[in-house]
Amino acid sequence: MKDAALPKTTRDAILDATDRLLARYGYKKMTIEDLAKEVGIGKGSVYLHFESKEEIALSHIDRIIERLKAQLFVISQSKGSPETRLRKMLIERVMLRFDSVQHYSQSLNELLAQLRPRLLERRKRYFEEEARLFARVLADGKSTGIFKIKDPVEAGRTLLDATNALLPYSLSAYELGERTEIEKKSARLADLLLNGLIKR
Repeated sequence: MKDAALPKTTRDAILDATDRLLARYGYKKMTIEDLAKEVGIGKGSVYLHFESKEEIALSHIDRIIERLKAQLFVISQSKGSPETRLRKMLIERVMLRFDSVQHYSQSLNELLAQLRPRLLERRKRYFEEEARLFARVLADGKSTGIFKIKDPVEAGRTLLDATNALLPYSLSAYELGERTEIEKKSARLADLLLNGLIKR
């Protein structure tokens, strides 16, 4: 959680407002005027930071991914065995995304449908960056003889492919379900994936 005492940029304030308005109205009904009013700035000021409503929503998703990557990095550098860190990273990858969008799950399908073409382009980059974070821990496990893998980056990509099934863009609002249910599914999947990596 961000410290309220830290000054926010106008860009951050617009993205914070985007999150609230997506929950309140959904993507289609949210307007630039709504955003400006929510932030307390003129409509023209919004356009100083973003060229369109679509760009605002995509930047909102980018910010979620940046937070995720920061958290994955912290876990990857933490104390603990490679398998413990990898398990935490797999679960965090699903849960942070879930927590970031669950409060507007009513409009999630609509948002993703509207942004899908440009979001698919960005997702390739997101996943490659995440795979490299996972690869660091996989390489640690490989070098200590814990994991039986050939290429840590390729193994990281495979882990992402497996956990993608639990991410919000893969599930409808109904399928997302309750947080505890998603967390249990994530943990079971992480355990199954780790079982396949560990050298016997």
